[in-house]
Amino acid sequence: MAKQLQRTDSSSGQGLLWLFGAILVIQGFGSAITEAGWDTSFGVAGLLRAAHMPEWATLLVGFAGLALLGMAARRHYARRRADRHP
Repeated sequence: MAKQLQRTDSSSGQGLLWLFGAILVIQGFGSAITEAGWDTSFGVAGLLRAAHMPEWATLLVGFAGLALLGMAARRHYARRRADRHP
């Protein structure tokens, strides 16, 4: 029972890594592409412009999302490997 509860807690944290990673990738890179192509800011780019941050700050948000997705993937494959070889 305790192991199942622990697995549920860690899987919800795992889901949050995937979710926040995807949101940051879409907002960061999407905002940068939209701003470069159409000269308009939305989402993260709009907030960063209002805070007087440089244009490349949106790319940092996208890369932070990639880092979260990488962490989530690494944990996912480590768990699968551990489940296969107990």
